[in-house]
Amino acid sequence: MNRKKIRLQVLNIANSQAQVGAYAMLLGEADGPRRLPIIIGAAEAQAILIEMKGIFPPRPLTHNLFASVLEVLGVELLRIVIYKAENGVFYSYLYLKAETNIIRVDARTSDAVVLALRMQAPIMIYEDILDAEKIKEDGNYSTENELPHNSIEETNLLQEGSIEMLQKAMQKAVDKEDYERAALLRDEINKRIKQK
Repeated sequence: MNRKKIRLQVLNIANSQAQVGAYAMLLGEADGPRRLPIIIGAAEAQAILIEMKGIFPPRPLTHNLFASVLEVLGVELLRIVIYKAENGVFYSYLYLKAETNIIRVDARTSDAVVLALRMQAPIMIYEDILDAEKIKEDGNYSTENELPHNSIEETNLLQEGSIEMLQKAMQKAVDKEDYERAALLRDEINKRIKQK
């Protein structure tokens, strides 16, 4: 049986409403309305946000290291495919091309997605899985980016700090590997630059 595959894109990462301390990665059909939430851990959410926001950490994270090794070896990531969902757990394959060989490797979906973002490879899912697992019309998943505003001081910095102050705070966040805060600060800097 030849199952139809649908291309997905990462729409958002938000705090999970279903599981405390976890995040919901919201994937969306590239050419359609269907949405698919996948619960992931905090480290995985941070790695995906880093790729989505275009932040370059001072030292390579695990997915950067793996991608660099593949590139040095001349291995191409053709695509990832979400091939199964069972009890809220999604299963994925990486399809790699090494010379003339196609290699399929099992991977956690969150790891596969961040690698696909890093290596600019398509994220695919079988249509029957998307239909079974998609958000229903009455779904209550948030599509607003829920990055934390840690304190009153953070809010004041975002509202009243100069661009130079924001840039220093962003660099400090990157140095501390707090990439969520760095992305939030970078977005505020970009917004202010556009307003000038």
